[in-house]
Amino acid sequence: MDPALRSVLGMLLLLALIAVWAIIVASFSGLVGQLAWPLQAVFYLLAGIVWVLPAKPVMRWTVTGRWRA
Repeated sequence: MDPALRSVLGMLLLLALIAVWAIIVASFSGLVGQLAWPLQAVFYLLAGIVWVLPAKPVMRWTVTGRWRA
């Protein structure tokens, strides 16, 4: 696949991943909102970091054209 096309597709896939992740995290807001603020902070901190794990293969594919190293 052409690297330029792969870059565009990778960017769109990453945007979709982020949007889906944000919807998933937001769906827990009712439950998380009932927790004490330190637990809320931990939840949102982890949720803000964990999305990188599924994004790494997408970024790898965008750069190299392969899903695995």
